[in-house]
Amino acid sequence: MKSPVVKRSIVVAGHKTSVSLEEAFWNGMKEISSARNMTLSELVGEIDGQRKQGNLSSAIRLFVLDHYRSLAIAPKSEVAEELPRLDAAAE
Repeated sequence: MKSPVVKRSIVVAGHKTSVSLEEAFWNGMKEISSARNMTLSELVGEIDGQRKQGNLSSAIRLFVLDHYRSLAIAPKSEVAEELPRLDAAAE
């Protein structure tokens, strides 16, 4: 059985490192970085710089969870501004 965890290399603050995450977290990171007009490396660098303890993979998972949790409890007007329109591709 194939592991649901995907290991990828990424450059963080000029240093190449590998991060192991489930595909759902990689997708979440891509969505967040796109919404913020950042590269994936820039977003991971920001997360890495803010973490207090634990490994980078755990810090990323917690960041993604916190991001979507915040959207789930935010007023609808704030959520509409944060998320790209899903129907935009159909237009």
